Amino acid sequence: MEHQPNNPLHGLRLDTILEQLVTHFGWKELGERIPIRCFTHNPSIKSSLTFLRKTPWARERVEGLFLKMVRERK
Repeated sequence: MEHQPNNPLHGLRLDTILEQLVTHFGWKELGERIPIRCFTHNPSIKSSLTFLRKTPWARERVEGLFLKMVRERK
């Protein structure tokens, strides 16, 4: 595995990122910040992961929100 010291997402799984976002924001606020159906209508980790893995633009928004959350925590 390649070492990437400048990539804060390196080594993090998408399910871990999503679980941390849900814990921090909750589904309601997550759906307001990133208005996609898998967050606003009967949300679950499983359905959200399925959608995010198939939809690059949505995954980028989730990763961007995660990075912003991490920066604000510091």
